Amino acid sequence: MTNETTNIPTNNFALIGAAGYIAPRHLNAIKETKNELVVALDNSDSVGILDSFFPNTSFFTEFERFDRHIDKLCRKPNAAIDYMSICSPNYLHDAHIRFALRSGAHAICEKPLVLNPWNLEGLQAMEQDTGLSVNTILQLRLHPTLIELKQRLDSTPSAKKHQVDLCYITPRGNWYLNSWKGEMGKSGGIATNIGIHFFDMLSWLFGPVANSTVHVSQADQAAGILDLKNAEVRWFLSTNPEHLPKRNQDDRQPFRSITVDQLEVEFSQGFKDLHTQSYERILKNDGFGIEHARPSIELVHSIRNSTPIGLKGDYHPMLSAQ
Repeated sequence: MTNETTNIPTNNFALIGAAGYIAPRHLNAIKETKNELVVALDNSDSVGILDSFFPNTSFFTEFERFDRHIDKLCRKPNAAIDYMSICSPNYLHDAHIRFALRSGAHAICEKPLVLNPWNLEGLQAMEQDTGLSVNTILQLRLHPTLIELKQRLDSTPSAKKHQVDLCYITPRGNWYLNSWKGEMGKSGGIATNIGIHFFDMLSWLFGPVANSTVHVSQADQAAGILDLKNAEVRWFLSTNPEHLPKRNQDDRQPFRSITVDQLEVEFSQGFKDLHTQSYERILKNDGFGIEHARPSIELVHSIRNSTPIGLKGDYHPMLSAQ
């Protein structure tokens, strides 16, 4: 199919998980890249957001009817789904990626690609069998400030390991721990659900993990230290609003901070178009795939299966402030 105004080929998209927090970024990316959302699925029918992007999209709340519709589209000329965007709960990603590939569509999946590292081999086998691709969203690799930092680090190697502190506090209300996000088996816990992008960023910037120590691992906070090839990283993640700096507490705005050798790296801005940029790369066959995602998936799996040692050694200073 071709966009009549631009003469650019238009891809047919399906979306799984239309009612969630991250879905609007994918909807916007599909629209901004001049493609068409043909069908969407969510077990919740609170999907009025579709009207702002693709009001004519077919919508289903039952997977079986969605599956049947996809199958019917495959039998019509130029109607088959080219890409399936997956914004479902973390524990369903593996199954939904497999469904996309079996349906003849490339998969674009939100983080984390899967919860358990051993599922990656199965997805790679399906890629080989189908000739289709599995893509994930690692948008921090596209952030201009972080690209500049990586270029600087790569061009001026240090004789000593960089000293890095990472703090990310994104306040959540009581609903959070009562949803699937509060269940370790479904979300992977806080290090996976809100931390995986940052762990990917750290390994991308400073190299592979040599050792990981977890100091604290609770439902609303986690902290530890990473020994990377080129850096030692103290990290702290929290969804508890009481952990916010005082200046952020009134409006409950998220707090992000990363320092490299005691110098702050400011990257609070510049997030607006990163999903669209991710889609642009994927459509050019230059997306982030399974092997890009593997290091952070292996790391967060290790973190959630580690026994915390408590406040020993060189732990993050946020733990002292509590």
